[in-house]
Amino acid sequence: MPSSRRSFLKLGVAGAIVLAAGGAVYRLAYAPTPAQRFVPDAAAATLLAALIPSMLGPVLPTDPAARASAIEQAVGQVGTAIAGLPLASQKQVRDLFGMLSLAPVRRLLAGVAGGWERAAPADVDAFLQRWRRHRLRTPQTAYHALHDLIIGAWYAQPANWAAIGYPGPIKELA
Repeated sequence: MPSSRRSFLKLGVAGAIVLAAGGAVYRLAYAPTPAQRFVPDAAAATLLAALIPSMLGPVLPTDPAARASAIEQAVGQVGTAIAGLPLASQKQVRDLFGMLSLAPVRRLLAGVAGGWERAAPADVDAFLQRWRRHRLRTPQTAYHALHDLIIGAWYAQPANWAAIGYPGPIKELA
């Protein structure tokens, strides 16, 4: 099928309109708010519950009940970590979580067709690796933010130090 410059331009204009409409829908759904603390909502908790097993992998318990409890605790720990960030960073995290919670954006950027609660672990792993190795800096930065929040919150807990061989702070300095 031969393409012409005119069809290419039409496709470009149509793509720009779709992106502008998507941005408008996002801004209407998540209106800008003044700087305020971000407390992860149910959608953010669902997103985190899908990402945490991929980020933490083998350090999570293998027993299903213990694993579910550890993931739930990790979601809470990430919320605590977010609360310790400056308000500007909290706004960026809120925007990232909001963007990944929108179905069309989630499907386009993450490749997850259903909701995060139904995301296959392989799809979540693939999404994270795409963002980790993306050629553009923005997805890489978003990946590293998610990574640092999850890993940092997990290993901030003394109960998880043994997994990495950290004995804890030196007694003389504590």
